[in-house]
Amino acid sequence: MLIRIAACLCLFIGSQSGRVGLAAETAQETGAIEIGEKAINFELPIVGKDDFIDLQNEYQQGIVVVVVLRGYPGYQCPLCTSQVSALINRARTLKDKVHKVVLVYPGESDELKRHAKKFLGARRIPEPIVLVADPGMKMVQSWGVRWNAPRETAYPATFIVKSNGRVAWKKVSQSHAGRSSVEEIVRQLKKL
Repeated sequence: MLIRIAACLCLFIGSQSGRVGLAAETAQETGAIEIGEKAINFELPIVGKDDFIDLQNEYQQGIVVVVVLRGYPGYQCPLCTSQVSALINRARTLKDKVHKVVLVYPGESDELKRHAKKFLGARRIPEPIVLVADPGMKMVQSWGVRWNAPRETAYPATFIVKSNGRVAWKKVSQSHAGRSSVEEIVRQLKKL
């Protein structure tokens, strides 16, 4: 009996490590936009407003930081909430260095606006930060950060786009954690 339990446990652990390996391989194979490449333009709806963000219009006015959140993979991601709170807390510092910080909230089109508004909650997002929805996950797909696994949407990622539209820096996490901190973003902005 003990041998059967041990064998089942080994099979389960093996299957789980295979999943982790598969997720890591998928992340490496996503083909995220590379440093030096032109950022693919998008026009996405601003959450809570009847307006859109057009990336090209924004980066022509100055540096844009694009932060891809996990959106709504069936629940509100607590790590996304923490990351957004940190960005909001440092909005003044960011405003001195960039034209815009675009937070991308991806998900399936059904109910995405409602989930994005719920994610925003009572928080007021200060300039230069704006939260946009990516219904149908077209932006995350075109930027190569779509996480094609059950209950996933996108790999957490950050891109700094210069006023010429080229990616100056990026960080794509292959897990829920490992995402960029505000300090890391500010450090990279100082190098530009």
